[in-house]
Amino acid sequence: MTFARDPLIRDFETIPRIPSWVTSGRVETLEGVAFLSGAALAHLHVVLGQADVPHSLLRERLALCAAEACVAYSGRPEGARELRDAVHLLRPGDLPGPAGETYLVWRRAVERPVSIKALSRELPSLDATRIAGWLDVGQGGPVTRASTVLAAVQTEAPRADVSALVLADVALAQALGWDYIVPLLAAGLTRADLRKRGDDLRLACHRAVTASAIEAVRLAADLVRRTAHLKTVAPKLRAKGAGDAVEMFLTRDAVAPAALPLPDRAARRLCDRLVDLGAIRELTSRDTFRLYGV
Repeated sequence: MTFARDPLIRDFETIPRIPSWVTSGRVETLEGVAFLSGAALAHLHVVLGQADVPHSLLRERLALCAAEACVAYSGRPEGARELRDAVHLLRPGDLPGPAGETYLVWRRAVERPVSIKALSRELPSLDATRIAGWLDVGQGGPVTRASTVLAAVQTEAPRADVSALVLADVALAQALGWDYIVPLLAAGLTRADLRKRGDDLRLACHRAVTASAIEAVRLAADLVRRTAHLKTVAPKLRAKGAGDAVEMFLTRDAVAPAALPLPDRAARRLCDRLVDLGAIRELTSRDTFRLYGV
């Protein structure tokens, strides 16, 4: 059986784009926006079902976007580059700082399948009973459930924006039957949106999910191409431990040479070799303390 002619299924080379009537939709009513978000989520659901999508890497990239948005909500200046530094260059015993801690929360949230036990570890300021109670309040469609959970958490814990957004994405994932969180809400909402309630919040969440799902599909297509190239050049690598190193690049947003399972000099040479082959990128644009990723 071939899927080459099915517009919803990835062909041999590319993941299809979301239809233009979804990406360019300019509707204002709650019903219309809900229809577009449903279409975007349905398309993303199909994309996530493709085996060659690097799921762990995709979730890490989306987690970085979510963390960047949450840091911006708090009025802090750190962007993606600073967040990567705060986490990947962290030395034993050092603290990541407020922005780095936000990024760590999102990274931990996407690492494991959704469960109350895992969430209570990832969100240590909230106990398991409260988390379970909040997730039970969501009713209706996926985005409606997510917005209800978001409002419930913020009402009871008004300073827990990051936890509220994580749990809203959990509610969305549960409603869609996804085993893992796929961060979609935070990157599409504004600080003002987080203070809305009722239909206004639902409208904002539908718009956020639509925009983020479109971006997630684009990112998935890009990562499929990039990881396919990395897998193609991997057999050319002769360094001992290169296979394990490649696997790290296939699953992580960013990697420091020191984290690779090779001696320091060999790790740096491997990274340079992969950059020369066009298989990975140097992410920091500096000469020292470099980070690399697909």
